[in-house]
Amino acid sequence: MPPVGLVRVADAMLDVAVPSRPGRVAGVSMAGFRGRADDPVSLRVVPYPAFTVFIDFGDVELVDDASGARKRDSVVVRMAPGSVRAGGRDVDHLQVRLSPVVAHAALGGSAEQGSALIALDDLWGRDAERIRERLRAAGSWDERFTVMDAALARRQEAGPAVDPEVSFVWGEMARSRGRARVERLAAEVGWSRRRLWSRFRSQVGLTPKRAAMLIRFDHVAHRLAAGHSAALVAAESGFVDQSHLCRDVMSFTGMTPTEVADAPWLTVDDLAWPARERALRG
Repeated sequence: MPPVGLVRVADAMLDVAVPSRPGRVAGVSMAGFRGRADDPVSLRVVPYPAFTVFIDFGDVELVDDASGARKRDSVVVRMAPGSVRAGGRDVDHLQVRLSPVVAHAALGGSAEQGSALIALDDLWGRDAERIRERLRAAGSWDERFTVMDAALARRQEAGPAVDPEVSFVWGEMARSRGRARVERLAAEVGWSRRRLWSRFRSQVGLTPKRAAMLIRFDHVAHRLAAGHSAALVAAESGFVDQSHLCRDVMSFTGMTPTEVADAPWLTVDDLAWPARERALRG
């Protein structure tokens, strides 16, 4: 059995399961969630520096406030999605976080473009339904994790790989928590800034600058949720001042640092994604 914990998210108590052993694909982390709320719960999704796949077997619906799009069943959330909410009463779903280095191959290059929410069927075709049925029939979370791990490994092997230079730059950004200078990284891989900008954006889905900001935001959000003051986090995370931090937080969430610190979505992270910084590097 995978390790299981219980956590309150808004008005729902959720059982959280994680794999009992490492998966076959680096840059991938998974968690399972199950529970029920007396009344429907709506949560803002806090941006994370990875693509997130939701495979849902309950009644959870994802909503993109910017476009009004609503999707259920199997949905991919792009990085830095803007205002995306998840709502429902019956929670029974698998979440998979994929580094963009992995997502480019495992989800397909088209995942980096377009809407904040993408139906997995649009990327995997009939294979998405077959995998969903196998997951639904699985008798345990560990069996679900194994099914999904095998599917991702198979698709990654067959999919388009990112340029080694792009993979290196992403890895350096993750290791520095978004503080590595893009110009230095371009020089290290022997590319012009313009070429790095173009190739990185086409394969990751964000510009190098925006990707670095997102990685740094993720670190900041978890520091804030852990109870550290915005002033301290700004000083220790490379911001010019606290107002600079506030602007970055607002750009990703539309919320103040205080609101981010209290975001229910972050309450599950230490339990569900204990190795998140290793996982996002790919």
